Amino acid sequence: MTETHVFACNICGDASTEICVWCTKDACPNHLCRKCRRCSDCCLCEDPEASGEPPPAG
Repeated sequence: MTETHVFACNICGDASTEICVWCTKDACPNHLCRKCRRCSDCCLCEDPEASGEPPPAG
């Protein structure tokens, strides 16, 4: 069994299992762009919610 480490989002403090590909800070699904995988502090997309897959459930 693989253990999943859960960290805290650097923006809101919610549980996070992913990091921003640009600054490498922990980011929850609400603060990680689905298109470029950057956190909301680093994202340069005009409309980050318009593209990409929805974040995985759970």
